[in-house]
Amino acid sequence: MSDDAPVARPAARRVVVAVAVVALLAVVFAIGRFTAFGASAAPATPSTVSADAGFARDMQVHHTQAVLMAMEIYRKTSDDELRTLSYDIATTQAGQRGEMFGWLVQWGLPQASSQPLMQWMVASSAHSHGDTSALPQDELLAQMGMASDAELDELRTLEGQPADCLFLELMIRHHQGAIPMAEAVIELGSDARVKDVAQTIVAGQSAEIDAMRDIQSRLSCAG
Repeated sequence: MSDDAPVARPAARRVVVAVAVVALLAVVFAIGRFTAFGASAAPATPSTVSADAGFARDMQVHHTQAVLMAMEIYRKTSDDELRTLSYDIATTQAGQRGEMFGWLVQWGLPQASSQPLMQWMVASSAHSHGDTSALPQDELLAQMGMASDAELDELRTLEGQPADCLFLELMIRHHQGAIPMAEAVIELGSDARVKDVAQTIVAGQSAEIDAMRDIQSRLSCAG
């Protein structure tokens, strides 16, 4: 029995070494998988000139005016359907505006930028406004579907059906300006949350345009 012992010990050592090697390879593989997962789960933070940041800034400006107009008509309309719709627009867009503010805070980026409005869209295949740096601010706002100061003053002044109809005209145009911006960041952006909210904007505001056109018809709005 003692003569067999020296033969058994090297074989046992070989088994132990083999198990240790397999265990080491498993650890190395697991570390590699964890590193790869971490890289995919934590994408790079958008830069200040990214489409994500540009969208967050420009859409906050856009949503601010929509909330203002929606609350103005909510306060004075006597049309129940329009009152409900304007409340939904105001609350939804106020919430989205707050979320966009939070993105920029989380990314460590300023809320304002020296980059002109919609400049971040220049690389879009379908929604680019070109180089916007030479355009005056009023023209850029108009291209975004924004109401002018004179139109906002008129909305504040009017009452009844004329106010309802002006609101619908301005808000349809406003939504029509927002949808291409949302589609552009879906095309150009890199942050999944931004793209999800942009998809919500496209779907929600497209449906609201249809609803507002129906109300226009019911109220016999001109044009």
